[in-house]
Amino acid sequence: MNNLYINCVKRPIGFVGALMALIVCAPIIVVTFIWLHFANKGAGAFFYQERPGKNEKIFKVIKFKTMTEERDENGQLLPDEQRLTKVGKFIRSTSIDELPQLINILKGDMAFIGPRPLLTQYLPLYSEQQHHRHDVLPGITGWAQVNGRNNISWTKKFEYDLWYVQHISLLLDTKIFFMTIKNVFCRTDINNDNAATMYPFDGNN
Repeated sequence: MNNLYINCVKRPIGFVGALMALIVCAPIIVVTFIWLHFANKGAGAFFYQERPGKNEKIFKVIKFKTMTEERDENGQLLPDEQRLTKVGKFIRSTSIDELPQLINILKGDMAFIGPRPLLTQYLPLYSEQQHHRHDVLPGITGWAQVNGRNNISWTKKFEYDLWYVQHISLLLDTKIFFMTIKNVFCRTDINNDNAATMYPFDGNN
């Protein structure tokens, strides 16, 4: 792992890049906020959730909320695919939902590129090797995302994450950055065909 690059180059570039991106994307963020305020039927425009970061330190990730909070007659949330709005589907397909995470980068919780921060409930399910995906800051995009995103198995996703941690460099991050831009414009590898989100990790798949 290239600690010199991580500590002296990656973080400063990430901070400046996130600040500039927030300024440039401010109109998109404002319009999306207003759009989701109405589309989500009162559920709000932002989504906050605890996720494990570097060294498994818990932080709150910020994203645009793409689902309503509609419930059935028993008070249980409806399945994800029923709560995902048309507006939310578009925002996901264009990755606009990720823009609020620029704030996480400014705070030092995340980087532009790194293993995606997953649910805290998965932590006890990781193998000893899989825990090493938390040796670096999590990212908005990463090696797994540009190589299949939600259309690959959990096993393969973790293989990509661990490979990234072992080979992190400026050249690799640059490659992932441009591959991400290509995927966003082509809207490739957004979600699998069977669910609004990827199926949960159970420690085996």
